[in-house]
Amino acid sequence: MGQGQARGDAVIDAEIPDWLKPLAKASENVDPNVLSRFLPPDDPSVRKSAVLILLADGNDGPEVLLTERAWTLRKHAGQMAFPGGGADPEDGPGDSGLVRTALREAEEETGLDPDGVVPFAIWPALWVPVSNFGVSPVLAWWREPSPVAVVDPAEVASVHEVPISALADPANRISCLHPSGFTGPAFTVGDLYIWGFTAGLLDKMLQLGGWYRDWDPSNVVPLPDRLVEAAWRSEGRRPEDVRRMTAIEHDLGRAPGDKSEGVE
Repeated sequence: MGQGQARGDAVIDAEIPDWLKPLAKASENVDPNVLSRFLPPDDPSVRKSAVLILLADGNDGPEVLLTERAWTLRKHAGQMAFPGGGADPEDGPGDSGLVRTALREAEEETGLDPDGVVPFAIWPALWVPVSNFGVSPVLAWWREPSPVAVVDPAEVASVHEVPISALADPANRISCLHPSGFTGPAFTVGDLYIWGFTAGLLDKMLQLGGWYRDWDPSNVVPLPDRLVEAAWRSEGRRPEDVRRMTAIEHDLGRAPGDKSEGVE
């Protein structure tokens, strides 16, 4: 990883605010098995991708940038997500390439100015078996926040800057229950229902960043009907395939040591 501040050069010794240093330190040698039980297999068919975990100083303390995926998408319609997507050849190899992917996708989805973003860590790649993506989370400080909004409604339904304090608040922590029977950590912040892969990464971010607060996993809230229906409608799959997809999503979002089981 080399020095750079503009469009996607990762940084080793980035100057970041004190409130981010615990997360940066914990990210130096993070065990991928702590982040997820699904790690990319040694298979060239796995598609490289990256998401941007972008943190900024907000009016109510640190915030993280999230998007709501368009409800018409074929995969993961309506779900809350980090900006990101698949790597393009022009993004280049290695860590710098992953950062370029994350910043390029974030700019395309939200219109943010990458020049104001300072990457400070890259977590190990995690595997999303349904789409066969190896997803590398790129952590960054939003040094100079720029206006963000929906760029292409066909991809993104809305853009949100969510306070870390709201995510850490036990009153907003729940266990998501899908009709298939699978459960996993989730968040409800205002009208937002954050679950699956994104919720799993947010849960790990709170732990590694020192923001984690104890919460009650027995507070189970069913996945809203609109998200269940979106999965069936947008995936266009047989019921058993949709259930398998949901099972994998919840496994990715399951807290370490959580042995909740559902219907196969």
